[in-house]
Amino acid sequence: MKLLVVYVDLVFLSNLIIDGAVLLTTAWVRGLKPKWWRLAAAAAAGAAYTALLFLPGAGWLLSALVKIALSIVMLLIAFGFGGLQRFIRIAAAFYGINFAAAGGVIGLHYLLQSRGGIWDRLWLTDAGGVGIELQYGLASVLAAAGAALLIWRAVWSSRKATERTLGLLAEVTVEIGGHAASCTGLIDTGNRLYDPLTRTPVMVAEAALWSGELPAAWIDALRSGEVEGLLARMDRDGHAWGERLRFVPYRGIGGRTQLMLAVKPDRVRIERDGRRFETSRVLVGLEGGTLASDGAYQAIIHPSLVESDGSG
Repeated sequence: MKLLVVYVDLVFLSNLIIDGAVLLTTAWVRGLKPKWWRLAAAAAAGAAYTALLFLPGAGWLLSALVKIALSIVMLLIAFGFGGLQRFIRIAAAFYGINFAAAGGVIGLHYLLQSRGGIWDRLWLTDAGGVGIELQYGLASVLAAAGAALLIWRAVWSSRKATERTLGLLAEVTVEIGGHAASCTGLIDTGNRLYDPLTRTPVMVAEAALWSGELPAAWIDALRSGEVEGLLARMDRDGHAWGERLRFVPYRGIGGRTQLMLAVKPDRVRIERDGRRFETSRVLVGLEGGTLASDGAYQAIIHPSLVESDGSG
């Protein structure tokens, strides 16, 4: 009887490297910059799972539910949650990279193997025994390689779209009455919103950035789109920002004219690619909801604010 020796430490190390590479690629595709220890911990969780497969009676770990649960845990460790849509996009990139890598490995192995050779692979049965995987047919390999190519194209397209978005992101700091709120903003080259009376450019930011400054009723009104109702409420409620508040008309969906509640800040500072833009000639429109479903940015920057330095 032939004795099969498995070096679990080598299995753990190799899978640690592979899982780490897949997580790094996922972060690159989605334009994320997670902490290194989070990636290391997630990769270690995946590698530990693979090592556990060699324990007697560990066949139940090969079930699809366990594998899916493990992948979700790994993604939560590496990238956190940050909202359902954000997590789904990260998971899609993660699975796509895994499938593409697996298909590529199958195709490369079939190409390099000797004539008449078979692809030997360890297999754990439900009873904890070790079996041998049968040889893959040429049609299966071609299908896997083709699927890998299609998945990689989708992953690459996602990366290019993310790069375009990242290229338009900047760090924004809004100072109002001695308080500063910072966030990430998207430079919208199609944004031409100005205050019609003063021709002051208007950038848009999530009202939640000032949840400690604005009355909860105001934020609720902004979230529900009942901005007109704030007109009658302003004098009754009173607010420290009273002299700073403006109502800016704009065309919404369907061409209907709507009002946006805006505030006149002391200054707005924008930092991008090592350059700093600062101005006091700007209005900040308040959005009750979220501007990006994945939380990538919380403000939309008027393009004129990054066209020249100085406090215009």
